[in-house]
Amino acid sequence: MRDIAINLRARSDQRDLIDRAASSLGRNRSDFMLEAACEKAQSIVLDRNFFALDDETFTRFNALLDAPIDANPALDRLLARRPLWEK
Repeated sequence: MRDIAINLRARSDQRDLIDRAASSLGRNRSDFMLEAACEKAQSIVLDRNFFALDDETFTRFNALLDAPIDANPALDRLLARRPLWEK
């Protein structure tokens, strides 16, 4: 049961395109848009949380994560400054 409304504005040509695509799949506009939006959202979330590496690349990746950080004077100066919102 759906209990939350999601509203958006679109141009008539965009609505017409969505309606044609939804109709071609035997779906209504809402079902089509919700499914498309959820597929895109899931893809973005997974792309940012999961990636596959072969064994050699994974070993190199872990070595880079475990390596000590090189000195970065510019970053040290930046982090030592008081933020504008604290002035």
